Amino acid sequence: MGDLRRLLHFVRPYWRPAALALAMLTTLVAFDLAIPRLIQRIIDLGIHRRDRSVIVETTVAMLGLTALSTVAAVANNVLSVRVGEGVARDLREALFQRIQRYSFGNLDRQRTGELMVRLTSDVSAVKMLTQVSLRIGTRAPLLMLGSLALMITTSPSLALTLLPLLVLTAGLIAFFVLRMEPLFLTVQQKLDALNGVLQENIAGVRLVKALVRADFEAERFGAANAAMTGRSVRVMRFMSVMTPALTMCVNAGVVIVIWAGGTQSIRGELTVGEVVAFSNYLLTTMTPLVMMTMLSNTWAAGLASSRRMQEVLDSVPDVRDAPDAVALPSSGPLTVRFEDVSFTYRGEGAEPVLRGVSLSVEPGQTVAILGSTGAGKSTLVNLIPRFYDVSAGRVLVGGRDVRELTQDSLLAAVGVVPQETVLFSGTVRDNIRYGRPGATDEEVVAAAKAAQAHDFIERLPQGYESRVEQRGANLSGGQKQRIAIARTLLLHPRILILDDSTSAVDVETETKIQDALALGRSERITFVVAQRISTVLTADRIIVLDLGRVAAEGTHRELLSSSAIYREIYDSQLGSGVSP
Repeated sequence: MGDLRRLLHFVRPYWRPAALALAMLTTLVAFDLAIPRLIQRIIDLGIHRRDRSVIVETTVAMLGLTALSTVAAVANNVLSVRVGEGVARDLREALFQRIQRYSFGNLDRQRTGELMVRLTSDVSAVKMLTQVSLRIGTRAPLLMLGSLALMITTSPSLALTLLPLLVLTAGLIAFFVLRMEPLFLTVQQKLDALNGVLQENIAGVRLVKALVRADFEAERFGAANAAMTGRSVRVMRFMSVMTPALTMCVNAGVVIVIWAGGTQSIRGELTVGEVVAFSNYLLTTMTPLVMMTMLSNTWAAGLASSRRMQEVLDSVPDVRDAPDAVALPSSGPLTVRFEDVSFTYRGEGAEPVLRGVSLSVEPGQTVAILGSTGAGKSTLVNLIPRFYDVSAGRVLVGGRDVRELTQDSLLAAVGVVPQETVLFSGTVRDNIRYGRPGATDEEVVAAAKAAQAHDFIERLPQGYESRVEQRGANLSGGQKQRIAIARTLLLHPRILILDDSTSAVDVETETKIQDALALGRSERITFVVAQRISTVLTADRIIVLDLGRVAAEGTHRELLSSSAIYREIYDSQLGSGVSP
């Protein structure tokens, strides 16, 4: 019930069309309940008494009710669709906005395929639940209750005879409905797993082909597909028992009415018209019950999907603003300081990635972070814009703990070129000014020139208006990295983080990028994360990380003489015979 109450929050903005849809439905039910009485009138007063006028008048009335019922049904359907589509749109927007507020930690724990299912098939299931509730889901209980009341007024004794059967039918329905929801929840979970495998495979299809792993991926997808199919078959098997059982109850009810009602009619206790009307009301009572059970898969799927979406909507970002958070000044130089910082990714048995890191960086400095894979380089710089919160210690920007600052003001001061280059479908120009849509063409070109991207962009068929395919598939790795650097430089960040963002760029171009950054840095702090030694040679300071600790710190020449780890990296990449 809690999930339904939460769902009503999204229905509330559409209460007017929803109320009108229910009004149309109530009118439709009233017309449906009137038909058996009119049939009774035709039999008892028209046919039995051979009164043609009663037959004609009642038939005309029935035709009129049928026409009005059609109008009410059409109106109800149109309004229900309007409400369902509106709820679906609002749910998608709410889920999307919640995911946009996720911190990196939340995204690390949530598979992309699962989130895609929440935004697509789960929303569709809730949309169907909303529409069905405003149509059949509400009509069925109204018809059932109205028919029961009219059955009792027609023949209390006959209604009492059917009571055990009605109780049995209601019990069967309750059993089936309660069992369906957890079954559909497991189906949706299997769909999550299937979509996760599919999303990973599509994203890495080039690697799969390159490593000739298509057969392995086919087996992995086949296993996930078989698991989902098996669960779905189990649900359908359960439903295949449900329908015949309820049909048997309906048929048994008809037999009882014909036998008991016929007996009462022979004794003169009921007219033939009353027996026929009672039979119709019985069908009107039982049919909605069967109908509701037939739709229990829609209900169960919708409730399961609603619960899964609430998990996303109720989730709390790992990183969020403190109630008394203050904004970082929008201008002026900044300092960055790490004070005995340790960090551990969430997870059972996880080992610390950073251990007791302390360092201070002044405006205008370029600091390089060097170390082997897994040393904690990217993690260290990700703490500056507060993509994650430290496990111990403090990270200070502008003299204040980043946890005391609003995230928007902090992110406005920090520009990050991530390790994995992401480009969006659109033009080259649109990708460069993604962070500043209002940037002028001159500013875009200036940023591209600083990133050494202008020349190759000009050689593209349409220059800056050339289309970028999905994930930048029509660009080389180095070209994508340079566009990403230009995109970040256009923001004029006071703290620039280059997370191994020139790894696909040749050394000559990398040197030109470093020269351009040096000319424009003035009071900007620049962090350069790299594994390539040539990337860090000109940095003001080099931090060598080893197993999450600062193993050495200094300039290139200082570290050559004082750090065995740095010297080993230098010799392995440039050779011991190369002059430092």
